Amino acid sequence: MLSNKYNLSDQLLDFLVAKKVKTVFLLTGGAIAFAIDAFSRNKKINFICVQHEQAAAMMADAYSRVKDNFAATMSTSGPGATNLITGIACSYFDSIPNIHITGQVNIHEQKGIMPGTNNSRQIGFQETDIVSISSPLTKKSIMLKSEKNFPQLLENLFKISQDGRQGPVLLDIPMNFQRLSVKKFKFKKNNNFNRKINSNLNRKIIKIFSLINKSSRPIIITGGGVRYSNSVNELNKLIDVFKIPVVSTWSGIDTIDYNNPYYVGHIGVYGSRAGNFAIQNSDLVISLGSRLDTRVTGGRPETFARNSKVVMVDIDKGELEKRRGLTPYLEVKEDISIFIKEVLKTKSKFNKRLIFDKWNEYCQSLKNKYPTFQKNFSESTKFVNPYFLCHELSQLTSANEIIIPDDGAHLTWFMQSYKNKLGQRIFSAYGNSPMGYSFPASIGASIALNKKRVVCIDGDGSFQINIQELQTVVNEKLPIKIFILNNNGYGIIKQFQNLYLDNRLLATGKGVSIPNYKKIADAYNIKYLEIKNDKQVKTQIKKSFTHRGACIVNVMIHPNQKIIPKLTFGSPIEDLSPKINRRDFKKYMQIDTVKSDKNVVESN
Repeated sequence: MLSNKYNLSDQLLDFLVAKKVKTVFLLTGGAIAFAIDAFSRNKKINFICVQHEQAAAMMADAYSRVKDNFAATMSTSGPGATNLITGIACSYFDSIPNIHITGQVNIHEQKGIMPGTNNSRQIGFQETDIVSISSPLTKKSIMLKSEKNFPQLLENLFKISQDGRQGPVLLDIPMNFQRLSVKKFKFKKNNNFNRKINSNLNRKIIKIFSLINKSSRPIIITGGGVRYSNSVNELNKLIDVFKIPVVSTWSGIDTIDYNNPYYVGHIGVYGSRAGNFAIQNSDLVISLGSRLDTRVTGGRPETFARNSKVVMVDIDKGELEKRRGLTPYLEVKEDISIFIKEVLKTKSKFNKRLIFDKWNEYCQSLKNKYPTFQKNFSESTKFVNPYFLCHELSQLTSANEIIIPDDGAHLTWFMQSYKNKLGQRIFSAYGNSPMGYSFPASIGASIALNKKRVVCIDGDGSFQINIQELQTVVNEKLPIKIFILNNNGYGIIKQFQNLYLDNRLLATGKGVSIPNYKKIADAYNIKYLEIKNDKQVKTQIKKSFTHRGACIVNVMIHPNQKIIPKLTFGSPIEDLSPKINRRDFKKYMQIDTVKSDKNVVESN
């Protein structure tokens, strides 16, 4: 029988406690069992047993987003570790800091240790080189090779995850180290880093003010970096100072109230017509924490804000330096929080009153003329219009609600029609965008906030990817409201096939089937509701919200429901499909138009 003396696994948990991690998401296995046993000796931290390691990584991702900016998973070696990869990628591409702790076979069981084993594929049971596999998707992946300086290694991994553009790290711990006796160590509880201000920041800010003073149609883009740098309050102060139009990316959509008088809409391939018109007609763009990827610029980046001077503020040098047809006029490598605070300080030195009344009126007229949700969307007696559903959700959700949509068509319908309130949290794994993210992410967010209600927006296909986590919901008694937008297939791919593949619905309609969600809800003893048409929407949403526990709401969407509007056939983002009347189009374009390029195929 093994001793219960303080060991390296106890030290590991003390580190997590110091970094404000109260819950670890895990699935046990032989190679991680000694680390998990340490929970029996530490009452300051607990664990949640998940049904699949992919879900654990996604839960940790959401936990980090809504709690203290750090989270952890544990899994065994081999398949347990490799199952984490999709969730790790979500955190890597969206700049979410967390640590993934994997068990590994004993050092003496690893290939290359014993003579003649260098060319072996595997020596120990479930031995897998997870460090090499995960390295491209983490800021740092490392296998522990000595117990010496283990606390310093942990502190360094934490710093790496938080410093600069944030992201996940992975620590692979062989079994022989997990049970090794060590001395206690006092970990740092101050998790804040003093980030140095770039020496040329003030000079660039003065230049930005000069650009604003000379501009007649300036606009701000709020991106995910505003949220990740915890700068939402500062952003809204900045907007009150500048009083110029604001558009958002999807990642930045919950950084500003939909009804803010300066907010126009979200932009991009699936953007609002108003937001896209505004950004395209601007003469100065101040982009805060957005990568300006092709989902924002469209497949022809050279046509994006083509008459504007683009000021791009981003913490990642790599994002500033990429060239795909879009070249920023001014690059500012800085943390968004620092940048906005310095701008607000510098603003007090300027006496010039900036007035953009005509430009604001133009942008707000667009917002009024081209709402994504229209009244005639709520007339169906046979199916539910997803735009109407999401519009009603925005009316019925509270000011501090957490709503997590998944991917594909239902993500797009939601983002296009939901009118968010400042204070709500709305996020998905935007960069990786895997099927199956929103449900485990909803679990992670609920756990982080003491079993708070979370609204999960999922699809009939995506929900099945991590459907097994219904057992986790039952175990933990979580009041998650799961809205399954059920169009009997993969709607966003269907539309892509309709546009570019002569409507051959292979693997979207043909070959795809869905389960009976009522029977599944009954099997888990979870309340089930169904919405068959628009008239039932409001009543059934209210029923789900008043129910104290978890609830599955099966929403019947027309199988051929389209995403409207969307960018097609290499058009610039101001010319979304379906095309609007050409007279109106020319009326609202204040710059020269460009033709579509039929050779450019927009991604789904």
